Amino acid sequence: MPHPLTFVSRRRFLRTAGATSLALACDGWPALAQEKQPATPLGPLNRFPRTVQEWCVEQVRAAESRGNEVRAKLATKADAEAHVRDVRAKVARCFGPFPEKTPLNARVTGQLERDAYTVEKVIFESRPGFHVTANLYVPRAAKQGKKLPGVVGSCGHAHNGKAEPAYQSFSQGLARMGYVVLIFDPIGQGERSQYSHVEKPDRPGAGVGEHLLAGNQQFLVGEFFGSWRAWDGVRALDYLLSRPEVDSRHVGITGNSGGGTMTAWLCGVEPRWTMAAPACFVTTFRRNLENELPADTEQCPPRVLALGLDHADFLACMAPKPVVILAKEKDYFDVRGAEEAFARLRRLYKLLGAEENVKLHIGPTGHGYSIENREAMYQWFNTATGASDVKSEPKLVVEKEEDLYAAPKGQVSELKARTVFSFTAATARQLEDARRVRPVPGPGALAKRVRDALRLPASDRAPDYRILRPVTGRKYPKPFATAYALETEKPAVAVVYRLDDQQHLARPPKNTGGATVYVSHHSADAELRDEPLLAELVNAEPKTAFYACDVRGVGESWPDTCGGTDQFLAAYGSDYFYAAHGVMLDRPYVGQKTFDVLCVLEWLKDVGHKEVHLVAKGWGAVPATFAALLSERVTRVTLKNALTSYADVARAEQYVWPLSCFVPGVLRSFDLPDCYAALAAKKLRLIDPWGANGKPK
Repeated sequence: MPHPLTFVSRRRFLRTAGATSLALACDGWPALAQEKQPATPLGPLNRFPRTVQEWCVEQVRAAESRGNEVRAKLATKADAEAHVRDVRAKVARCFGPFPEKTPLNARVTGQLERDAYTVEKVIFESRPGFHVTANLYVPRAAKQGKKLPGVVGSCGHAHNGKAEPAYQSFSQGLARMGYVVLIFDPIGQGERSQYSHVEKPDRPGAGVGEHLLAGNQQFLVGEFFGSWRAWDGVRALDYLLSRPEVDSRHVGITGNSGGGTMTAWLCGVEPRWTMAAPACFVTTFRRNLENELPADTEQCPPRVLALGLDHADFLACMAPKPVVILAKEKDYFDVRGAEEAFARLRRLYKLLGAEENVKLHIGPTGHGYSIENREAMYQWFNTATGASDVKSEPKLVVEKEEDLYAAPKGQVSELKARTVFSFTAATARQLEDARRVRPVPGPGALAKRVRDALRLPASDRAPDYRILRPVTGRKYPKPFATAYALETEKPAVAVVYRLDDQQHLARPPKNTGGATVYVSHHSADAELRDEPLLAELVNAEPKTAFYACDVRGVGESWPDTCGGTDQFLAAYGSDYFYAAHGVMLDRPYVGQKTFDVLCVLEWLKDVGHKEVHLVAKGWGAVPATFAALLSERVTRVTLKNALTSYADVARAEQYVWPLSCFVPGVLRSFDLPDCYAALAAKKLRLIDPWGANGKPK
């Protein structure tokens, strides 16, 4: 089976080895003269590669503007205090609810004695059976009964987690200055691999790979991987505060990159921190989008943009406590966004009478918790606690990774620890059992659940459209095709091809008969040439009007962002990128695509087609299923390689379906088989459904 975060069809749809000869054969547009050239493979047509990006940019800019309008209205200390309370409530909506606190069952499995501190190797359970590995740095001064300030360290995406030299460095540096430091491994890194039992060819990579595979799947059951990561941090603080050496009046949080993310999120969800120093993360969501910078699942909180929140708002939850933003001049996390975030915070802190408690430090180098940023953090924490007057980093000795292991053989799997997937699968089964005992929803009730889950806007008017100049030599099942670009949500488009036996260069002819409409998997252009089902349908009903369409984000609007079209299906490619933004905007990407199909159906109604046979394949079958359920225009449905069920994905440790096909929280309300059952009334035909692994089940 292919790696869960790649797709075997990538190369097939991205064959662009040579230039394709295009002829403009219509009145007034003579065909371009071409010398005979060797035949080259036809690449998929892709005339609108920036429209999804530009639609998303408009949405995120609007969300940022709404947030700025709220912040601009703050005029008094009381306004600022009310704003902080409001932001905390919104953050809770993104991350909650958290589970109940259960026993940590913490134990020390070993220790290292060093000149100025001891390193204890710690394991605790943030959830029952879910083990967290950590190192506790305890200064010698604590042995004399002195209460010391404490710091939780959150790691970035280093494969070795807490053993990464930069993260050892800040832990040792703080310990030498008199801080008790607990640094823990993130899920999927260090000693906490979730997939160490999977054979290597199919095993996701540490960090990003594991986070996306486990995290994308969690959305189906209404969970957020960032909440799981943050909960580990909350329980790490619980353990730190359980230690007699720690002064609860001074507890801080710091981390870099992915650890900077968690530092910011933890400022928003945990009120016990007294100081914070997020490094190499804080900017703005708009800057990340405009710069085409993908982020892990845990860095994309559900509804965060819809609620008008930005990175700075998570730090605002700390106000008026001390916070320093540690940025870098040459970081890919745009320093302009860090400056914007700081300006927002400084104004808020000024209203609260604590302007001196927020600071921006910009180091001169690139991404990483390098010494200049670590020293800025030391000085900030020392000012807040009075623990030390040292301004430069002490001499450090980096330990070997294996010497810091807390778990047997350096992996919690040796302890029979539960994985994130095991929780997801169990929740999926519980939700399935709950749906089974509830009354089967009628067509109206199911349609409402689908519409609500997809966050669909109204779509009762035919969209405006452009008539595209014809491209010859495509070898479709009929000799001619006219292409129309429908402005479904400007600038987003759906491109529709109308196949015909005669050349047609204008608007679609008025037709009071039925139509067949195909929703593509990856490219209508390529599939019209390669997919046998389409030739079969055209030949079976030669007099029926035949259309094929690409919804936004595939085929004609296949994005060329995030590294280019050849990276579209990669783990951090544009398909994931826009799906993640759909989650943050509370506009699921598959809902956007469903909206496009509904707009196409309204357009066909305007053309005069009273009844539609809706056909789709693979990825396209998901929005087509929802549109068929919601539109009275659809009287027949044929789905090839449709996903069997979302529950199948949630119960599969490995899967190939992308986040762009998922509906957040769907299994708490309905599943695809509910839709298929309802579509039996529309003569649904399912051909070779695909399971979680992208193969016929």
